[in-house]
Amino acid sequence: MKFKGLQKTFKYKQINTGNIDDVFPLLCPVREKDWIDGWDYEMIHSHSGLIEKNCVFSTPNHGSESTTWHVTQFNKKNFTIEFLRMTPDENVVRINIELEPENDTTTICRIAYQYTALNEDQNVFIQTKLGDQFESSMIWWEKAINHYLKTGQMLKRAT
Repeated sequence: MKFKGLQKTFKYKQINTGNIDDVFPLLCPVREKDWIDGWDYEMIHSHSGLIEKNCVFSTPNHGSESTTWHVTQFNKKNFTIEFLRMTPDENVVRINIELEPENDTTTICRIAYQYTALNEDQNVFIQTKLGDQFESSMIWWEKAINHYLKTGQMLKRAT
């Protein structure tokens, strides 16, 4: 029987305590190093050195292969970003982020991750465990970015 990868989308709405013009630039692999404890990346391609359309970078993964990210959409005018992220022999993830100002000091951040499994173990993981992990990750992200927006300092994870 031929393998069929499960595809499932998870969504989260964050409330960021900052002006949209302050929040949007933080959604960049370079700037995430300022506010995400443990974040690491390697820039593979970027004309500006920062996030832009067709920027490609990689991040470490728990396995032997790194995860490669490709910025497929980047719109500073509409405050939207789309990434395609691939971890070999594990999954492909399309990530859409849309920001909109709620007012001058609050930004709504709508995040959607569409996971596609590349093996049967990932099918099971996506179906049974990923939902809780995704929500926990989004809560941490929201807490970390809001801490940075308020203090200018990285929020350290408890060890």
